[in-house]
Amino acid sequence: MYERTSGNISFVAGRWPLDPEKPTLVLIHGSGGSSVLWENQVDELKAHVNTIALDLPGHGRSSDPGMDTVAGYSAAVADFIEIIEIPRPVPCGLSIGGAIVLQLILEHKTRYKSAILVNTGARLRVTPLILEPIIKDYNRHLSTINAFEASDKTDPRKLASLRADKVKCNPKTVYGDFKACNQFDVIDKLSSITTPVLILTAEDDRLTPPKFGLYLKEHINNASIIEIKDAGHLSPLEQPEAFNRAVTDFLKQGKLIL
Repeated sequence: MYERTSGNISFVAGRWPLDPEKPTLVLIHGSGGSSVLWENQVDELKAHVNTIALDLPGHGRSSDPGMDTVAGYSAAVADFIEIIEIPRPVPCGLSIGGAIVLQLILEHKTRYKSAILVNTGARLRVTPLILEPIIKDYNRHLSTINAFEASDKTDPRKLASLRADKVKCNPKTVYGDFKACNQFDVIDKLSSITTPVLILTAEDDRLTPPKFGLYLKEHINNASIIEIKDAGHLSPLEQPEAFNRAVTDFLKQGKLIL
Protein backbone atom coordinates (compact mmCIF):
# COMPACT_ATOMS: atom_id res chain seq x y z
CA MET A 1 0.00 0.00 0.00
CA TYR A 2 1.06 3.57 -0.70
CA GLU A 3 0.78 6.24 2.01
CA ARG A 4 0.12 9.77 0.78
CA THR A 5 -1.12 13.13 2.07
CA SER A 6 -3.13 15.83 0.31
CA GLY A 7 -3.67 19.02 2.28
CA ASN A 8 -4.93 17.97 5.70
CA ILE A 9 -6.05 14.49 4.64
CA SER A 10 -3.80 11.45 4.70
CA PHE A 11 -4.72 8.31 2.81
CA VAL A 12 -3.52 4.92 1.68
CA ALA A 13 -3.90 3.65 -1.88
CA GLY A 14 -3.67 0.21 -3.39
CA ARG A 15 -1.75 1.64 -6.35
CA TRP A 16 -0.11 4.96 -7.06
CA PRO A 17 -0.51 6.78 -9.35
CA LEU A 18 -4.15 5.94 -9.87
CA ASP A 19 -5.15 4.26 -13.13
CA PRO A 20 -7.29 6.83 -15.00
CA GLU A 21 -9.11 4.03 -16.82
CA LYS A 22 -10.43 2.43 -13.63
CA PRO A 23 -13.11 3.58 -11.17
CA THR A 24 -11.87 4.49 -7.70
CA LEU A 25 -13.34 3.12 -4.50
CA VAL A 26 -13.10 5.95 -1.93
CA LEU A 27 -13.35 4.33 1.50
CA ILE A 28 -14.52 6.39 4.50
CA HIS A 29 -14.23 5.04 8.05
CA GLY A 30 -16.53 5.38 11.06
CA SER A 31 -16.51 7.54 14.20
CA GLY A 32 -13.15 7.75 15.94
CA GLY A 33 -11.68 5.33 13.41
CA SER A 34 -9.12 5.47 10.64
CA SER A 35 -8.24 4.07 7.23
CA VAL A 36 -7.07 0.87 8.97
CA LEU A 37 -10.70 -0.26 8.86
CA TRP A 38 -10.28 -0.82 5.13
CA GLU A 39 -6.89 -2.56 5.01
CA ASN A 40 -8.36 -5.70 3.42
CA GLN A 41 -10.32 -3.76 0.81
CA VAL A 42 -7.41 -1.48 -0.20
CA ASP A 43 -5.16 -4.46 -0.82
CA GLU A 44 -7.55 -7.10 -2.14
CA LEU A 45 -9.77 -4.97 -4.42
CA LYS A 46 -6.92 -3.15 -6.18
CA ALA A 47 -6.94 -5.79 -8.91
CA HIS A 48 -10.37 -4.54 -9.99
CA VAL A 49 -10.43 -0.82 -9.10
CA ASN A 50 -8.31 1.97 -7.74
CA THR A 51 -8.62 1.84 -3.95
CA ILE A 52 -8.18 4.77 -1.57
CA ALA A 53 -8.90 4.75 2.17
CA LEU A 54 -8.69 8.17 3.78
CA ASP A 55 -8.30 9.41 7.33
CA LEU A 56 -10.93 12.06 8.01
CA PRO A 57 -9.58 15.35 9.48
CA GLY A 58 -8.43 14.77 13.06
CA HIS A 59 -8.23 10.98 12.60
CA GLY A 60 -5.38 8.58 11.93
CA ARG A 61 -2.50 10.45 10.30
CA SER A 62 -4.62 13.41 9.13
CA SER A 63 -4.04 16.84 10.62
CA ASP A 64 -6.44 19.61 11.67
CA PRO A 65 -9.25 19.19 14.18
CA GLY A 66 -12.13 16.87 13.57
CA MET A 67 -15.59 18.24 12.79
CA ASP A 68 -19.00 18.00 14.41
CA THR A 69 -21.28 17.89 11.36
CA VAL A 70 -21.67 15.37 8.58
CA ALA A 71 -21.95 18.27 6.12
CA GLY A 72 -18.52 19.52 7.18
CA TYR A 73 -16.88 16.14 6.69
CA SER A 74 -18.70 15.68 3.38
CA ALA A 75 -17.35 18.99 2.08
CA ALA A 76 -13.81 17.98 3.12
CA VAL A 77 -14.13 14.64 1.30
CA ALA A 78 -15.60 16.27 -1.83
CA ASP A 79 -12.70 18.75 -1.91
CA PHE A 80 -10.20 15.91 -1.43
CA ILE A 81 -11.68 13.98 -4.36
CA GLU A 82 -11.44 17.05 -6.58
CA ILE A 83 -7.95 18.12 -5.52
CA ILE A 84 -6.25 14.80 -6.23
CA GLU A 85 -8.44 14.29 -9.31
CA ILE A 86 -9.75 10.87 -8.38
CA PRO A 87 -11.03 9.14 -11.52
CA ARG A 88 -14.64 7.90 -11.48
CA PRO A 89 -15.06 7.99 -7.70
CA VAL A 90 -17.33 5.47 -5.97
CA PRO A 91 -17.70 6.60 -2.35
CA CYS A 92 -18.07 3.82 0.21
CA GLY A 93 -18.60 4.65 3.87
CA LEU A 94 -19.34 2.89 7.14
CA SER A 95 -21.48 4.39 9.92
CA ILE A 96 -20.70 8.15 9.91
CA GLY A 97 -18.77 7.38 6.72
CA GLY A 98 -22.05 6.14 5.24
CA ALA A 99 -23.75 9.34 6.35
CA ILE A 100 -20.99 11.26 4.56
CA VAL A 101 -21.66 9.22 1.41
CA LEU A 102 -25.38 9.98 1.64
CA GLN A 103 -24.56 13.68 1.94
CA LEU A 104 -22.25 13.47 -1.08
CA ILE A 105 -24.80 11.83 -3.36
CA LEU A 106 -27.54 14.19 -2.20
CA GLU A 107 -25.45 17.29 -2.88
CA HIS A 108 -23.67 16.10 -6.05
CA LYS A 109 -26.31 14.14 -7.93
CA THR A 110 -24.34 13.66 -11.16
CA ARG A 111 -20.79 13.42 -9.77
CA TYR A 112 -20.94 9.86 -8.41
CA LYS A 113 -22.12 7.06 -10.69
CA SER A 114 -22.44 4.56 -7.82
CA ALA A 115 -22.15 4.56 -4.03
CA ILE A 116 -21.93 2.03 -1.20
CA LEU A 117 -23.52 2.46 2.23
CA VAL A 118 -22.20 0.19 4.98
CA ASN A 119 -23.84 -0.32 8.39
CA THR A 120 -25.40 3.11 8.41
CA GLY A 121 -28.75 4.86 8.31
CA ALA A 122 -30.66 7.93 7.20
CA ARG A 123 -30.83 9.02 10.85
CA LEU A 124 -28.14 8.10 13.37
CA ARG A 125 -29.27 8.79 16.91
CA VAL A 126 -26.61 8.00 19.53
CA THR A 127 -27.46 6.44 22.89
CA PRO A 128 -26.30 8.43 25.94
CA LEU A 129 -24.51 5.26 27.06
CA ILE A 130 -22.02 5.88 24.24
CA LEU A 131 -22.08 9.68 24.06
CA GLU A 132 -21.80 10.79 27.68
CA PRO A 133 -18.52 9.12 28.76
CA ILE A 134 -16.43 10.27 25.77
CA ILE A 135 -15.02 13.43 27.34
CA LYS A 136 -15.25 12.45 31.03
CA ASP A 137 -13.87 8.90 30.77
CA TYR A 138 -12.58 7.99 27.32
CA ASN A 139 -11.39 4.55 28.42
CA ARG A 140 -14.90 3.75 29.60
CA HIS A 141 -16.24 4.89 26.23
CA LEU A 142 -13.78 2.64 24.40
CA SER A 143 -14.72 -0.37 26.51
CA THR A 144 -18.41 0.30 25.87
CA ILE A 145 -18.03 0.72 22.13
CA ASN A 146 -15.75 -2.33 21.91
CA ALA A 147 -18.46 -4.40 23.55
CA PHE A 148 -21.01 -3.40 20.92
CA GLU A 149 -19.15 -2.95 17.65
CA ALA A 150 -18.20 -6.50 16.62
CA SER A 151 -19.96 -9.83 16.42
CA ASP A 152 -19.34 -12.24 19.27
CA LYS A 153 -18.17 -14.66 16.55
CA THR A 154 -15.31 -12.37 15.44
CA ASP A 155 -11.70 -13.09 16.38
CA PRO A 156 -10.58 -9.97 18.33
CA ARG A 157 -7.18 -10.12 16.59
CA LYS A 158 -8.86 -8.93 13.39
CA LEU A 159 -9.77 -5.67 15.14
CA ALA A 160 -6.49 -4.97 16.96
CA SER A 161 -5.04 -2.40 14.54
CA LEU A 162 -8.23 -0.34 14.34
CA ARG A 163 -8.72 -0.40 18.10
CA ALA A 164 -5.13 0.78 18.58
CA ASP A 165 -5.86 3.78 16.33
CA LYS A 166 -9.06 4.55 18.25
CA VAL A 167 -7.10 4.77 21.50
CA LYS A 168 -4.93 7.49 19.91
CA CYS A 169 -7.84 9.57 18.59
CA ASN A 170 -8.52 12.81 20.49
CA PRO A 171 -11.67 12.38 22.62
CA LYS A 172 -12.90 15.79 21.42
CA THR A 173 -12.73 14.52 17.85
CA VAL A 174 -14.64 11.38 18.77
CA TYR A 175 -17.25 13.44 20.59
CA GLY A 176 -17.61 15.61 17.49
CA ASP A 177 -18.12 12.51 15.35
CA PHE A 178 -20.92 11.18 17.54
CA LYS A 179 -22.45 14.65 17.82
CA ALA A 180 -22.47 14.79 14.01
CA CYS A 181 -24.18 11.39 13.90
CA ASN A 182 -26.74 12.45 16.48
CA GLN A 183 -27.71 15.49 14.41
CA PHE A 184 -27.77 13.67 11.08
CA ASP A 185 -31.20 13.13 9.50
CA VAL A 186 -31.88 12.85 5.76
CA ILE A 187 -34.98 10.66 5.99
CA ASP A 188 -37.08 13.17 4.04
CA LYS A 189 -34.47 13.39 1.24
CA LEU A 190 -33.92 9.72 0.41
CA SER A 191 -36.49 9.63 -2.39
CA SER A 192 -34.51 12.27 -4.30
CA ILE A 193 -31.41 10.07 -4.60
CA THR A 194 -30.80 8.95 -8.18
CA THR A 195 -27.36 7.34 -7.74
CA PRO A 196 -27.29 3.51 -7.87
CA VAL A 197 -26.56 2.40 -4.32
CA LEU A 198 -25.43 -0.83 -2.68
CA ILE A 199 -26.52 -1.13 0.96
CA LEU A 200 -24.50 -3.53 3.10
CA THR A 201 -25.84 -4.54 6.49
CA ALA A 202 -24.36 -6.96 9.01
CA GLU A 203 -26.27 -9.78 10.68
CA ASP A 204 -24.91 -9.08 14.19
CA ASP A 205 -24.63 -5.28 14.03
CA ARG A 206 -25.88 -3.85 17.33
CA LEU A 207 -24.97 -0.21 16.61
CA THR A 208 -26.80 0.14 13.28
CA PRO A 209 -28.99 -2.98 13.08
CA PRO A 210 -30.01 -4.39 9.67
CA LYS A 211 -33.40 -2.63 9.93
CA PHE A 212 -31.53 0.66 9.28
CA GLY A 213 -30.37 -0.69 5.92
CA LEU A 214 -33.78 -2.10 5.08
CA TYR A 215 -35.26 1.36 5.58
CA LEU A 216 -32.71 2.80 3.16
CA LYS A 217 -33.56 0.09 0.61
CA GLU A 218 -37.28 0.87 0.87
CA HIS A 219 -36.80 4.62 0.32
CA ILE A 220 -33.94 4.87 -2.22
CA ASN A 221 -35.20 4.18 -5.71
CA ASN A 222 -32.16 2.50 -7.26
CA ALA A 223 -30.80 0.46 -4.36
CA SER A 224 -29.83 -3.14 -3.71
CA ILE A 225 -29.07 -4.70 -0.33
CA ILE A 226 -26.91 -7.55 0.98
CA GLU A 227 -26.51 -8.74 4.55
CA ILE A 228 -23.06 -9.89 5.65
CA LYS A 229 -23.40 -12.95 7.86
CA ASP A 230 -21.47 -13.54 11.11
CA ALA A 231 -20.37 -9.90 11.28
CA GLY A 232 -21.07 -6.86 13.40
CA HIS A 233 -20.55 -3.13 12.85
CA LEU A 234 -16.97 -3.63 11.59
CA SER A 235 -17.87 -6.07 8.82
CA PRO A 236 -15.06 -4.98 6.41
CA LEU A 237 -12.57 -6.31 8.98
CA GLU A 238 -14.70 -9.11 10.38
CA GLN A 239 -15.73 -10.80 7.11
CA PRO A 240 -13.52 -9.31 4.37
CA GLU A 241 -14.06 -12.04 1.80
CA ALA A 242 -17.85 -11.80 1.88
CA PHE A 243 -17.65 -8.01 2.01
CA ASN A 244 -15.31 -7.76 -0.98
CA ARG A 245 -17.36 -10.22 -3.01
CA ALA A 246 -20.49 -8.10 -2.47
CA VAL A 247 -18.64 -4.96 -3.60
CA THR A 248 -17.14 -6.51 -6.73
CA ASP A 249 -20.48 -8.08 -7.72
CA PHE A 250 -22.16 -4.68 -7.38
CA LEU A 251 -19.51 -2.95 -9.49
CA LYS A 252 -19.78 -5.66 -12.15
CA GLN A 253 -23.57 -5.37 -12.26
CA GLY A 254 -23.17 -1.63 -12.77
CA LYS A 255 -20.67 -2.32 -15.57
CA LEU A 256 -18.02 -0.30 -13.74
CA ILE A 257 -15.68 -3.29 -13.89
CA LEU A 258 -15.58 -6.41 -16.05
